Amino acid sequence: MYNNKLKGYTQDSLRSRVAGADPYQLVQLLMAGALENMSYAKGAIQRKDLEKKSVHLSKASAIIESLRSSLNMEVGGEVSENLDNLYLYMYDRLTEASLKNDVEIIDEVAKLLKQIKSAWDAIPMTEREVAMTQMQQQASGA
Repeated sequence: MYNNKLKGYTQDSLRSRVAGADPYQLVQLLMAGALENMSYAKGAIQRKDLEKKSVHLSKASAIIESLRSSLNMEVGGEVSENLDNLYLYMYDRLTEASLKNDVEIIDEVAKLLKQIKSAWDAIPMTEREVAMTQMQQQASGA
């Protein structure tokens, strides 16, 4: 019963963070969620809980695919193309990790995503504001 209440609280907390997040923060939350699910999957593999492993690797893969599909190739240019290729590679590697129950592959993908997240987290607020303004202008057709 305690676990159900804690899980409900955690889900409510996540919903409120997502609802109040700007696009930059949403990407941060997605990356954190993918890393968290990869960590859970590793633990599941070590415990030989293959059902939980599949659940968490599926969630991590879906998040990676969401990050990939959110790339703006027109605005992002070469950076977006490189990220697209990297996200595709990570997705493929997570599929392989699931098939082989291989925590080392999960570690490889987590390391790559941590590097991307570190760079993302380091974007200065002024740059984020400029990007948000450009996205809003593009969306409104200005």
